[in-house]
Amino acid sequence: MTQAARLAASLLADMQAAGAVPVAADILQPAETLLDLYGEDIRARAFVTDDPVLGEMMLRPDFTVPVVQAHMTGGAEPARYCYAGPVFRKQTGARAREYLQVGYELFARDDAAKADAEVFALFARLLGGYGLRPVTGDIGILKAAVSGLQTSPERKAALLRHIWRPRRFRALLERMGGHGPLAAARAELVATLRRAPAARLMEEAGQMVGLRSEGEIAARVARVLADAETPPLAREDVARLEALLALAAPASAALAQMRAQDWPAIGPALDRLEARLGALAKAGIDPDTLPFEASFGRTTMEYYDGFVFGFVSAREDLPPVATGGRYDALTAVLGQGRAIPAVGGVIRPELLAKLEGGR
Repeated sequence: MTQAARLAASLLADMQAAGAVPVAADILQPAETLLDLYGEDIRARAFVTDDPVLGEMMLRPDFTVPVVQAHMTGGAEPARYCYAGPVFRKQTGARAREYLQVGYELFARDDAAKADAEVFALFARLLGGYGLRPVTGDIGILKAAVSGLQTSPERKAALLRHIWRPRRFRALLERMGGHGPLAAARAELVATLRRAPAARLMEEAGQMVGLRSEGEIAARVARVLADAETPPLAREDVARLEALLALAAPASAALAQMRAQDWPAIGPALDRLEARLGALAKAGIDPDTLPFEASFGRTTMEYYDGFVFGFVSAREDLPPVATGGRYDALTAVLGQGRAIPAVGGVIRPELLAKLEGGR
């Protein structure tokens, strides 16, 4: 047995001792479910194959989705699950394409702050002694800020869709604010669309993108022209959102800074953060020293919609050793409208083994 496998077994046993029930998930997962959740972007990160009976399948990219599906079919609440096994992700460079993942998931309808604190405190205990830096964030605050912008529903939807793509999000924010290279390019496109006959534009677009119908092209043209009539985002709103995205401070101080902005749209999300910090304090985690980064979690899987956390090494060549967070919306999607609040996280024992080897 490798050192990583021994660590995985030890972590799994500790999670069981904390009250979690071990579960297993098939290595091959239906691609349709993951595509419905994440769109076609998931293809760039997963290994896809075809089964003559089951259709398009993916090598398991993580455990959370199948665990949620299993729980939604009849699990009691509150419920705690743990698991260990390989996951598969397409990677650039030298990063592993197959690696072990050990995880813990908690489903509970009452006291979300207490559940968040339970999971984070468990991971902090399990990973103590490895010299890892904890970091926390809250995707829910970012989503609330975007939803509170004074702009069209279409623009809000576009920004919410790209929260997990920081570069694309910033470019959209600049364009919607009326500045940056995308704003100039969009202005030129709008001028062309207003000047040229729609039929000729559709013909040219059809030659360039043969898979799109005339109706789809016409609808796209209409959306672009309608968006051009939307006033730019207020500079004050853009500045507040950019300041929020750049916020990094101890959690208590971060909360105070966000409160000081007097931004009504994020008030309820800040109340949830305050309750979470209180629960963390009761669990032995000091909010005055716990790092908080408002943008943390924006490059991970897109199902997180609230509290997010990670444990990272000082070694720049290693990805985060552990990540996790709250994913209430995912349970509503997989439960066909029947939502069960949930929070969980995963640990990569192979990274722990590397850290042990470097001692």
